[in-house]
Amino acid sequence: MEINALLMDPKDNVVTCVAEVKAGDLVVYKNGDQLCSLKAEESIPFCHKIALTDLKKGDEVVKYGELIGKTTRDVAKGQWVSHENIYSVPRDYESEMVKEEE
Repeated sequence: MEINALLMDPKDNVVTCVAEVKAGDLVVYKNGDQLCSLKAEESIPFCHKIALTDLKKGDEVVKYGELIGKTTRDVAKGQWVSHENIYSVPRDYESEMVKEEE
């Protein structure tokens, strides 16, 4: 099986397809040393995300181990995750900054 998607962090619930994937194709990625796959339930464009698990409306979407948005509707495992079904969640970067010691 040829790898055609990247898992950025083990906490992620999406992977990024590094090739165009047609509905019914296998999406293949590595999680550490383990080769994993799932069936694409719809076509996924190059450099777009696919859900690794079923996501309910309002669930967090995690990429790079970080919250990148929340779902606006249910997104099933194997479906395209895009601006059509997620929205950005504002972050409080000030509170996340590490304070330098003086």
